[in-house]
Amino acid sequence: MKKLSILLFTLATFGAVAQNKIPLLKTSNTIPVFAGDTREMIVNKAAHVVPTKNQHEALKNEFIAFIHIGPNTFTRMEWGNGKEDPKIFDLKELHTDQWCQAMKSAGMKMVIITVKHHDGFVLWQSRYTKHGIMSTGFQNGKGDILKELSASCKKYGLKLGIYLSPADLFQIESPTGLYGNLSKVNKRTVPRQVSGRPFINKTKFEFEIDDYNEYFLNQLFELLTEYGQVDEVWFDGAHPKTKGGQKYNYAAWKKLIHTLAPKAVIFGREDIRWCGNEAGKTRDTEWNVIPYSENPNEATNFPDMTRELLGDREDLYKAKFLHYQQAETNTSIREGWFYRDDNKQKVRSADDVFDIYERSTGGNSTFLLNIPPNRDGKFSPTDVQVLNEVGKRIKDTYGKNLFSRASGPKEVLDQSTSTYVLNNQQILLSTASAVTINRLVLQEAIATHGERVEQHALDAWIDNQWKEIARATNIGYKRILRFPEITSSKFRVRILKSRAIPAISNITAHYYTSRPPQIQFSRDPDGLVKLTPFEQEFNWKPHGEHAAQNLNTDVEIYYTTDGTEPTNSSLKYTKPFLMNSGEVKALSYSKNIKGSVNTNVFGMLKSNWKVLEGSSEKQSRNSTIRAFDENDRTYWQSKEGMIDPIALDLGKQIKLKGFAYTPPKENSDGMIQKGIIQTSTDGNTWADTEGFEFGNLINDPVRRIHYFKAPIYSRFIRLVPKEIAGNGKTVAIAELDFIEN
Repeated sequence: MKKLSILLFTLATFGAVAQNKIPLLKTSNTIPVFAGDTREMIVNKAAHVVPTKNQHEALKNEFIAFIHIGPNTFTRMEWGNGKEDPKIFDLKELHTDQWCQAMKSAGMKMVIITVKHHDGFVLWQSRYTKHGIMSTGFQNGKGDILKELSASCKKYGLKLGIYLSPADLFQIESPTGLYGNLSKVNKRTVPRQVSGRPFINKTKFEFEIDDYNEYFLNQLFELLTEYGQVDEVWFDGAHPKTKGGQKYNYAAWKKLIHTLAPKAVIFGREDIRWCGNEAGKTRDTEWNVIPYSENPNEATNFPDMTRELLGDREDLYKAKFLHYQQAETNTSIREGWFYRDDNKQKVRSADDVFDIYERSTGGNSTFLLNIPPNRDGKFSPTDVQVLNEVGKRIKDTYGKNLFSRASGPKEVLDQSTSTYVLNNQQILLSTASAVTINRLVLQEAIATHGERVEQHALDAWIDNQWKEIARATNIGYKRILRFPEITSSKFRVRILKSRAIPAISNITAHYYTSRPPQIQFSRDPDGLVKLTPFEQEFNWKPHGEHAAQNLNTDVEIYYTTDGTEPTNSSLKYTKPFLMNSGEVKALSYSKNIKGSVNTNVFGMLKSNWKVLEGSSEKQSRNSTIRAFDENDRTYWQSKEGMIDPIALDLGKQIKLKGFAYTPPKENSDGMIQKGIIQTSTDGNTWADTEGFEFGNLINDPVRRIHYFKAPIYSRFIRLVPKEIAGNGKTVAIAELDFIEN
């Protein structure tokens, strides 16, 4: 049917091209581009690309959850190796109601659970493997986490999605594993019947497939027929290890999913794409009309799209197909996807999560936040507290529309996505009395008219004249404009540039009560610590102003250095203070409102450190000294092909309890994934002291701390890299700290 639609579209467009005029187009999820198309015609086509019904429903979810729990929860590793004994998964309790209650409180509408990660361990009672929950002590081997979560989702009104990892290390490493076993491709029936475990759903498929694809499809059949409605099927492209040239038969997967879960969108394929990072970073302009070099409805390979700008006019001109494919902004509430501990694994603050929420859902994408359950089968209290606070902020801010009684086009004020105003100039709105706002939400009628606005601005009538308050690029499904509060009774939205006449569907106004900011820590080489309001690293500034400076007035900062929680009775920060090794905790107060506590662990002072070993020391750009210059924006990098250690003389013998490694953020080459710490009595002869491992560095390049199993006494320290992320051939360190006991 899709091929027929494209053929009819081709014939209609060809006739129009022959007459040298822009055709009257019908909207479509995918529109081909032809060699004879002018730039004007291509832009016009892009304006007529629309989401499918499933995609539009997925966009309406806006804020959704991710769950990662498995053997890694107990081994404290980010990625397993497939060789783990299932009994490592020592879960005693499971509290899926608590998960769903917290997610509902946060304002989330769906949860996607990782039913099989790359280690191959499954969380449901699969017929096709014993490597999973059925081989653990949880509920005497009868437990089924997916079943319990599905029931809790129904109870709390949440949609359900599943993440089934295509990569499977158990099926690679096991002697009887199916992944890459060079089995023949032949006709097979899915699902394969298992004695004593009949399916209620009698649908059958015939596919030309090999052993691993049959295994994968059999499991998909179980997941999509025995746990209720599934609204998203999540695939990623991770390949921790491959074998035997294994290929995935995506065409078969797609047919099975569309048949058994007709309302589901597929992540990582033609429906939804990855945003390009795992840190919660968003693009200032996120187009969901994406150029393709092949027909995405027939493609089997969907590479990650990670460039800073996707879908602008220059991109469109190079396309052979234009396709609607929305972005999902995925990150974790904790450092890493799996739970490790409550003491050393940093949790994002409510400020951080709410900021990502506004930038992602208000930036034409969906926010997917991972919350990893702990070893008691619960969300940890800190995570729940953050979720509750974020939900409160969303409700307090966006639950009240300050334009609810405004005058203007009723189609943009009725909060219905099915009504709209066709307008490529300006929309005037007024209120009976002045209102104070600092947020404006705009939506286009993308389901019927696609994405068209390329640039727009908000004005307010102040001092008897129009004043521009905010400016941004595209709108799409939703754009949230954020700006310092203004008070007025007359507002104007101007369309500055568009691909066709835009269909503006909704305009609402809101007020966010600013909270005291997070605290940012810095220390100079002399040991003076500076505390300042934190400016979000991925700050979204469509208005072009400094939001933190504008919104955070009358801020007071209090701090402690003895490990206690700070209050407004603690030391008040007035100027930089001297700090050697230790932990600083700080919080801010604004208008008697208490902010969240922020923590930073400082290593020992480095003024007396000397380099004993480390290549590239004489290179000015990447000198070894940059590994400990108290500036994580600079970094040392060894020569290409040299996985070099770095050895240091700390100046005196120190009792150390751990070290911190900060990878460079601007360059993913050389991130140290595994290594060994060595010590010496003379700086010449070295002995291994302890190994370390950091996971997921490339996608989440943040400071990592490794605490030693027992204190180390030494003056001479050597860090020996053993494995570089992404199989890199160089070593890079933005900052190295050693923490005194």
